[in-house]
Amino acid sequence: MPASDSDADTESTGDAASDSAADGELAFPTRRNVLEPDCARCPNLAESRECISWGTGDLDATVAVVGEAPGYGNPDAERWQGGNWTGKAYTSRHSGRRIRRMLERVGDGDAYFTNAVKCFPADPDDPTTNREPTPEERANCRSHLLTELETVDPAVVLATGKHATKTVLAAEGRDLEGFLDSVLEPVWCERLDAWLVPILHPSYQDVWIGRLEFEPEGYLEAIEETLAEVCNDRKAN
Repeated sequence: MPASDSDADTESTGDAASDSAADGELAFPTRRNVLEPDCARCPNLAESRECISWGTGDLDATVAVVGEAPGYGNPDAERWQGGNWTGKAYTSRHSGRRIRRMLERVGDGDAYFTNAVKCFPADPDDPTTNREPTPEERANCRSHLLTELETVDPAVVLATGKHATKTVLAAEGRDLEGFLDSVLEPVWCERLDAWLVPILHPSYQDVWIGRLEFEPEGYLEAIEETLAEVCNDRKAN
């Protein structure tokens, strides 16, 4: 399904903005790669969302980052504070800024950012917090993700967390067994013609990094080395 630029001005297809904030913060996305305006495949998600958080970033990126789903964020939609309100993927204040800063440090700041599920999955008991997307919701949104990855054609898909990793593997007809054991273990995906590299979700990185026997700097270096290896492997082939 081709990207659409028929939505509002902020819902056009293109690269992330290159302008940096005056205080030196990372550039933040101003455009969205809209695939299906007003998608209503998942009634519960359509009812609870404010905006569909479509992918943002370089459509020629070498690295595509896939998260689980947008967070609730901030109703004021300030910088980095919530794809549910801005409609842009991976812009939440904590996770979004952290993953973008990490990729800048390892030399892949021009990545493409998206989520396995494009709408905020509100917890019915507290609509300002999120629940896990259901398998049906992940399946409903999978064709959107596949369209994005086919369009971008990255060398590597960096999946942040268990649910994002499950979604990418499901597109290959594969299951995930033991997420922590899969972190930084590249998996070749025939359908995507790309390497899948699972990493810890930014929100849980500090909790689980010790279980992987990494110090923070060592974990970052391992990501950089793994990305370099798989990108060079794809170029060689």
